[in-house]
Amino acid sequence: MAKKSGDDDAPKKLSTYTAKLDDGQMERLRAVCAGRGWQPFEVAYARFAFKGADVNVTAYTSGKVVVAGKGTEEFVTMTLEPEITGQAKLGYDEVLHPDWFEAHAGLDESGKGDFFGPVVAATVIAEKAAIEEWRKAGVQDSKKITEQRILQLDKLIRETPRAVVRTCYCSMPKYNELMARPRANLNSLLAWQHATALLQALAEKRVPWGLLDQFTEQPLVQRELVRKGEKAFELRMRTKAEEDPVVAAASVVARAEYVRLMRDLSVRFGGPLQKGAGPQVKVQARQIIDRFGARALGDFAKLHFRTAYEVVSDAGKLDELPLKPPPPKMEW
Repeated sequence: MAKKSGDDDAPKKLSTYTAKLDDGQMERLRAVCAGRGWQPFEVAYARFAFKGADVNVTAYTSGKVVVAGKGTEEFVTMTLEPEITGQAKLGYDEVLHPDWFEAHAGLDESGKGDFFGPVVAATVIAEKAAIEEWRKAGVQDSKKITEQRILQLDKLIRETPRAVVRTCYCSMPKYNELMARPRANLNSLLAWQHATALLQALAEKRVPWGLLDQFTEQPLVQRELVRKGEKAFELRMRTKAEEDPVVAAASVVARAEYVRLMRDLSVRFGGPLQKGAGPQVKVQARQIIDRFGARALGDFAKLHFRTAYEVVSDAGKLDELPLKPPPPKMEW
């Protein structure tokens, strides 16, 4: 079947948009949606949510507002910006943030705060065309999107022509071996992982600079790059770097890789392992010890976490898996 002329060349309209609003803006948005007769509906952790003809608006208690649907772009430019925020940003990113659209590398990681599973470092290198496509598709900080959507966007990013994706992580036994060495430091290990992924990416596509979401005050990754012989590349660091679309893409890639690795570990465990470091991970850690023995915990979990010592100690298995007592918790 022949395609209509211009179908492939027509720019894709934005289908999702996220903004941060204050309390007053939230209430004005609620009034606008209600005034249009839109149907309210329930969403977890939301102040309110409304369903329009071709757009949904969800306002969360955190102050974040998500606009989704084929009418997103029209609602943002015709209602949200002029009537609620008073700032015209959509479509002006290239003016406000020209560096976002330069060819560059983005670096981010996932799994650092999770008890189970590895720490994954990711580098993504992209040019303007890819960056614009990803923004239209809704690529953003992985913490703001669902696991299912993360995996979908990861596939899109990896299949984008001329984009380069590289990840670096250690198996859990190797990770725990490295972290058990004298003067071992997670930030230093993460710096090595970031430098490794970045250099692999640069070997395929050279760009002059990159941006890293700042995880330490020290320029550890820069030092590691110099140690590995890379002196010309400019690596910038800043907090909230995921606002940059290429760093956002790296955050999606890192989390997607972490999710896949966790699924593999879950198969070995015999059920879905919990992400994060909440109370349920202690239950599952004890189940691992009971099923496979204390030493097997190091095949699944980060043994330098306080949780590991507490679970092994409570199980009376410190003779089987000797772990150093963690420093006492600070009392404020």
